[in-house]
Amino acid sequence: MSPEENIKAHWAETTRLTYIMIGIWAFFSFFIHMFSPALNGIKIMGFPLGFYMAAQGSLIIFVAQLFWFAKAQDKVDRKYGMAEED
Repeated sequence: MSPEENIKAHWAETTRLTYIMIGIWAFFSFFIHMFSPALNGIKIMGFPLGFYMAAQGSLIIFVAQLFWFAKAQDKVDRKYGMAEED
C-alpha cells in the first residue's frame, strides 16, 4: 500500500470511528433523556430512573466511551503504522 493510500485508509477508519462515537454520545445525551418522564415510573434505590440516567447514567457511559475510543483509535493507529511510541 502506498503512503497516500495508507493515509487515506487511516483517515477513513478514523472518521468512521468518530461518527460512531458521536452517534453514541448523541443517543445518551438527547434520545434517552427524551424518554425521561416515561422512565421515571421505574425506581432505582428510591430515585426515578429518568433522574438517575440524567444525573449518573449518562456520565458513566461518557467516561466508558472515552476509554473505549482511546483504545479503538490506538488500534487503528497501530494498524496503519501511525501510533505513537509508548
